[in-house]
Amino acid sequence: MAAGLPALMLLLFAGLTAVDAVTTRAGCLDAAREAALAAARGEPGSATGARYAPPGADVSVTVAGDRVTVTVRAPVRSFGARLPRLTVSGTAVAAVEPGAPGPQP
Repeated sequence: MAAGLPALMLLLFAGLTAVDAVTTRAGCLDAAREAALAAARGEPGSATGARYAPPGADVSVTVAGDRVTVTVRAPVRSFGARLPRLTVSGTAVAAVEPGAPGPQP
């Protein structure tokens, strides 16, 4: 019991961190998709991405020709001081809509 309880707690903390990482990545993907669509329509993509992104996320918008690429990176809270810090990201690409004003980062 004395040796099994710390191992069980470590597995619990690692499992909770993994669930939080998956949830944060889904939020990053959602924010990247919304920001890419907004930038492709000529709206400010960074502001839109920041509105949908998880807390502490970094939104980067790149315009190359007729494509807008948005990458959202966010840190994952780790449950337990000894577990490594994780950063997850999500990327989305959208084509600039014809007739829309130029894409905005």
